[in-house]
Order: sequence, then structure tokens, then C-alpha cells
Amino acid sequence: MADEKKDSLWKRIRFKYRLSILREDTLHECWHIRLSGLGAFTIVTLLFLLTIALFSLVIIYTPIRNVLPGYSENIRQGLIIESARLDSLETSMQLQMNYLDVIKQVMAGEVQSDTVISLDSMQILAREELLLAKSEATQEFIAQYESKEKDNLALFDIQPNEITYTFFRPAHGVVIDTYAPNQGKYGISLQTVANENVASVLAGSVIMIDLEINNTYTVLIQHLNYVSVYKHLGKVTKGIGTTVQAGETIGLIAKDKPLYFELWQNGNSLNPEDIIAF
Repeated sequence: MADEKKDSLWKRIRFKYRLSILREDTLHECWHIRLSGLGAFTIVTLLFLLTIALFSLVIIYTPIRNVLPGYSENIRQGLIIESARLDSLETSMQLQMNYLDVIKQVMAGEVQSDTVISLDSMQILAREELLLAKSEATQEFIAQYESKEKDNLALFDIQPNEITYTFFRPAHGVVIDTYAPNQGKYGISLQTVANENVASVLAGSVIMIDLEINNTYTVLIQHLNYVSVYKHLGKVTKGIGTTVQAGETIGLIAKDKPLYFELWQNGNSLNPEDIIAF
């Protein structure tokens, strides 16, 4: 019984119907179509899927998608990016135009050269002699002072065989760690700005350049019976064996590092603050 109902249902959906279009006056058949229930369902399903595909293509490839929810945020971000690019291009173009205007003015001879004031060396020497000249009253005062303080001044007389040195400051900064040989500190630390110049304290020769583990350099300079040590240099501008003058730059301090400075004389460490004014 169930098989008969199943066969009957299958026959019904496969049973074809004829749809005809007739002329009203002559009842002549103009067009007809034969469809079963299954065929009609298949055609309707295909038309539905085709319609969905067509609308999807229209939404994806036409500006209609901009009115749908969720697309406005992407448009806003795109507008911001394009606006920033436009501003950058406008700034670049303005700089280029200003540069071209200056070039045109220079080529046209419209730019006036800076005023140069010539200096007469003879006038400079004359002014120097005038400023250094001592009046009679000044000379008399100096003579009286020297005669009065003769004994005291004799204490500071430099012996002919005595060598005097003028030490330069190795760098501009603040002493943050003082000399303490009993704690193993044979030098001082100077806190400076980044890339501060490091200068030789005396004239001498570079005898050693060593690269430390922390990627900083240590430089040793020999000055007769003195040796100066400079640590935490980020860049060295002199080579081993190079002769340097007092106050000449030998390198730059590394970033975020203080300059560590030592001064030795005949193998004995000295307190740099006792010799150099920091």
C-alpha cells in the first residue's frame, strides 16, 4: 500500500501539464509549454539562485555596496589615508616650489650677497697694543706690589728644570662618581649629554684602543710621564699611534653612558678632581 502511494506521488510530480496561449478570436494556439511539478520546482529554484547571484555581483562590483551597513567604516579609513597622502604631497610640492623659486632668484641675480666687513689687520694690532699698553700709574703700582710681595712671589717661581702642564677638561659634564681607590674606583664618572665630544687632557699619543663587551671603546693616551684613560666612548676619531694635541677631540661619548676618566702618573693613579677643574 505504501509503495503504491509512493509510486502515485512520484507519478503526480512527474506528470506533465500543458500551458497554452490561444488567440481570442480564432482560438489558435500561439505558444505552449509542457511542465511537470518537478520541472516547475527546478526552474523556480534555478531562477531564485540566478537572481541571488546577479544581486551579489551588482552589490560587489557597483557603488551600491557603499550604502550597506559595515562598508562606511572602510570608506572612512580610506578617506583618512588618502587625505594624509594628499597633505604630504601638497607639503612636498610646496617645498619643491620654494626651492625652485630660490634657484630662479639666484640664477636671475635677484639674491643679494651677505655684507662682508673687511678687517684691517694693522688696525687690529694697533688696538691690541693700545689695550695692552700700561699707563705710568699702572706700572708704578705693579713695581710697588712686586717689591712688597717679593718674598711671597718667590714661593711660586718655576724652576728652570721643572715641567708644568695645563690640563684640559676631557668633557663637559657633572661628576656623578668620585675617585675612591679603596673601593676599586681609580677614576671619576662624568654625566654628559649624548654624543658629547671627548677631548685629550694633554698633548700625547694614542697607545691603545679597546672595544669593550658593551660595544663601547676605551682609549689610552700617553703624555710623557702621564697616562689618561677614557672609557664608554661610542665612537673613536683617532687611531693607534696618532699624535693628539691638548683639547683635541678623540671621540664621542656613547648614548646613555657616562664618561669614565682615569689619570695615572708613573704607574700611580691620581684623583682627576685634584688636577682638573670639572
